[in-house]
Amino acid sequence: MKRLFSGKEVTKVLRRIGFIVDHQRGSHVFMHNLEKNISVVVPWHKELKKGTLHNIIKKAGISLEELSKLL
Repeated sequence: MKRLFSGKEVTKVLRRIGFIVDHQRGSHVFMHNLEKNISVVVPWHKELKKGTLHNIIKKAGISLEELSKLL
């Protein structure tokens, strides 16, 4: 299983599970899921830090395995 993910990869997976890009401010992409009413901020970096990645997937309601599978 891949341990390092980029902001681009995470954004791609979140789009597949129903999130849309709300707006972008600098290097941060603000995504929103209208069905679940959840907002997530994804840094558009080459490599996301471990804590940042875990916070994003926890908010989105998916696991690290699901993230790898959907990529």
